[in-house]
Amino acid sequence: MHTKRQVNHRKRQHSDQHSPAASPKRAQKKQKVDHPSGSQLPAPFWDNLSKVWLTRNALRELDRRNQQATSVLSQVRPLRPISIRRFARQGGPDLSELRGCPDPNMSSRLPNYRVQKRTVSTSRGSSASRGSSTSQSNKPSTTKSSGPYDRDFQQHLIDHGIFPHRYKFPNGHVPSKPDNWDDMLQRLAEPRSSLSPSRFAEEDYEEFLQADADASKERQVTENVIPFIEGKNTDSKCIGGGIPFRNLDHLTDGTLVPGNPDRYYGARPEQLNRQIRNELDGQIVPSTQHDLPIAPNFFLAAKGPDGSASVARRQASYDGALGARGIQSLQAYKQSEPKFNNNAYTLTSIYHNGQLQMFTSHPSKSTTSDQSEYHMTQIKGWSMTSDSDAFREGATWYRNGRDWAKEQRDDAIKKANQQATRDLIDSAAVNASFSTVCEISDNESVVSITKESYFSFDNTNATDTPEESLRSTRSDSTKRSRGKHNDL
Repeated sequence: MHTKRQVNHRKRQHSDQHSPAASPKRAQKKQKVDHPSGSQLPAPFWDNLSKVWLTRNALRELDRRNQQATSVLSQVRPLRPISIRRFARQGGPDLSELRGCPDPNMSSRLPNYRVQKRTVSTSRGSSASRGSSTSQSNKPSTTKSSGPYDRDFQQHLIDHGIFPHRYKFPNGHVPSKPDNWDDMLQRLAEPRSSLSPSRFAEEDYEEFLQADADASKERQVTENVIPFIEGKNTDSKCIGGGIPFRNLDHLTDGTLVPGNPDRYYGARPEQLNRQIRNELDGQIVPSTQHDLPIAPNFFLAAKGPDGSASVARRQASYDGALGARGIQSLQAYKQSEPKFNNNAYTLTSIYHNGQLQMFTSHPSKSTTSDQSEYHMTQIKGWSMTSDSDAFREGATWYRNGRDWAKEQRDDAIKKANQQATRDLIDSAAVNASFSTVCEISDNESVVSITKESYFSFDNTNATDTPEESLRSTRSDSTKRSRGKHNDL
């Protein structure tokens, strides 16, 4: 038998235990993700590579380190002759690691071999000569940068489990295609009335050919050529491009530049529950500009006539892995481990020199570590400038792929929203079983409202946080509990 004072004390005690102050501290505001900028990647990128390819960026990094070493040596006090003799008696420097060094006397006989002589002053008082040497070493290089997407960039992706199309492992194994491959191809091949000869005539194709011929830069291709392939977009709020993905968490070790597709398709932010957006921010929200599309899973890399197809492939591999990770995080929302069903939910496309290629990117569980692996698989390719039939087929697959990606994205968002609603109901039911206490007779019996009688949800608004939905639900349930008390 409980007195009224004891019941009130229990109410206050439970309220204190479940108050925001007593609950676990909420996660602090996410700090800005620090991505390298420019084409020159930081030193740890090069130190951790399993193999360094002889690229322009690798040579620039070598020059940077040599200049740094020269700068340090120029500040060292020169050795006295007596110290040099003592050093020589002990054997001098160890040159056992030098292999294949050319004979300096051969430089005059090789037409393309140049020896750049650098004079390092050993005089402590020659400040003018030291300043001249420093200014010359700091001159910017006139060599055209190839950007960060070189062979070393691809090697870094491979070292971290992001594999290009037809990658063969050292044991000879080639990753299999996604399990939903046949269903996906059937969906992408469906005919579209907007590309029938009656609606997309030869005159339209001639306009496309002229736009492609006139586009000499990457931006011109994206703005003037790609719209012929994309057709009319129904929702411009789901399209983005040319904006670095600086808000996404690092996909590898933090030494890569952010992804930056020329075009990407995602969901409107308001489609996803705000609480989920906050929790998965670093996985699905590419930019801090929060009105841009989220959870992108359809990407395009476009190149001008002078662009590199290999660079476009590396970009597509990187962007596709970022998109596949985001969709996987939605599918695994509130689950203890990520889901690996070997299905593809992300598409990437490349347009270069009149050629359109389409790929999938899907995650799999690594056999050597706890990290996810991402595999790129080519679907098909088309020569869009060869004839109108090839263009219609390529544009059909592209537009169907865009719609298919939206279906996969919307399905993942729907299931995540449903999971958030279930968690909200379960949490509110637990709180109600403790806090809803009514005194209904002299013996002060306690009545607890069950979850089934406590809630009658329809659809929780995706833009409401669980706290906002919970407050409104508690208000309604309090009124119902008062009504039951009056009936009793």
